[in-house]
Amino acid sequence: MQVSVENVSNLERRITVSMPVDRLQSITGSRLSEIARTARIKGFRPGKVPAKIIEQRYGAQVRNEVFGDLVRESFDEAIRKENLRPAGQPQIQPTNADEGQMGYVATFEVVPEFGPIDVGSLQIARSVAEVEDSDVDHMIETLRTQRRNWNPVERAAQAGDLAMVETVTHADGMRLPAEGVERAATVLGSGMLDRELEAQLVGKVAGDDIALELNYPPDWSDPALAGKNAKVQAHVVRVSEPHLPELDADFIRTFGIRSGEVEQFRKEVRSNLERELKGSLMARLRAEVLDKLIAQHSDVELPARLIEGEARAQAHQAEQQAIETGQDNPHIPFEGFLPAARIRVATVLLVGEVARQNNIKLDPQRVNEMLTLIASTYEDPKQVIELYRNDQRLMSDLQSRVMEEQVIDWIASKAEATEHRLNFTDAMQQRRS
Repeated sequence: MQVSVENVSNLERRITVSMPVDRLQSITGSRLSEIARTARIKGFRPGKVPAKIIEQRYGAQVRNEVFGDLVRESFDEAIRKENLRPAGQPQIQPTNADEGQMGYVATFEVVPEFGPIDVGSLQIARSVAEVEDSDVDHMIETLRTQRRNWNPVERAAQAGDLAMVETVTHADGMRLPAEGVERAATVLGSGMLDRELEAQLVGKVAGDDIALELNYPPDWSDPALAGKNAKVQAHVVRVSEPHLPELDADFIRTFGIRSGEVEQFRKEVRSNLERELKGSLMARLRAEVLDKLIAQHSDVELPARLIEGEARAQAHQAEQQAIETGQDNPHIPFEGFLPAARIRVATVLLVGEVARQNNIKLDPQRVNEMLTLIASTYEDPKQVIELYRNDQRLMSDLQSRVMEEQVIDWIASKAEATEHRLNFTDAMQQRRS
């Protein structure tokens, strides 16, 4: 095998690989012979199919598979020989066979030189928090609220009540709806409808009518009203007050607690809150460490094609999500995702470099613990675990996530860290950079 390397730019390399055509032909011939021994083709007994028929039926496919295998093997050998570390997958372009030689050209970017990474000089704030009894009480009340019933009342509506209203809206010469009325329900104070309308509903009883003018914001959920001034006529159909279920055995059993005991229920609630808190604190630590680590190496050039590829992938994912919400053929330019893509690429490369320089290896036990934790949030944990075990892509993503957390924890243990104590509610709030 002959290999030549060309520096296209600071981070881009082009490798030209050539090898004897005989190697491709030999392996292809061996595989076709194996197929001939077991192939079942109508009109021929197994093992008696003529070589010409086998070649016609399977030749092109087998040659492509063999060529792909040879490219992977020779590329891995070439980058080891040349001491190169690719960043991302190479672009492969086969070359024409000539004088008994065949090969390809591989173009790719390499991992930049970060130099020795000094994590000990990083100054980070490590958030800590605990689940208190009051947090458990609050979550139980939230669960009760989620399962509340509504009982109609004749009194005036107040904050927290459920108001059923019928509306007719006029804006820019349009009537919404075109005929009849639009019926909607809102919990007063929730902002499910326009907040000014909800404020007007407080103090009203079933049967009352309201007329008001509203200025809808540009980002209003209904495009027909977004950014427009409208006249709204509303009729109060019904006012209902919330009724929370009792914290009794029947209520507790609906959460899978067969005993129906309050203490067991509280333990389960606490366990769930502690799991969520652990994840939130890890997310905060991850963001804190990566912010400082990326800033420490902000002058290092990153692979441009890798960043663009990540931005395009993020844009594609956003388009798929838009389609799921009912949009037809959305087009989301990838350029808007370039800043986030740059951060993601920097994260992956720096985490990998810290692991390499400090010989940090993936911990299989930690992978199993993470998989068990993920599975525990589903109704059938065993099925989820089996799904991951049989899906190489899912397992690879899980292993990458665990490896990243291992590196983050290692960096935090070596950096100059100060403890930042939070209560549960604040700890669960999304960290803002």
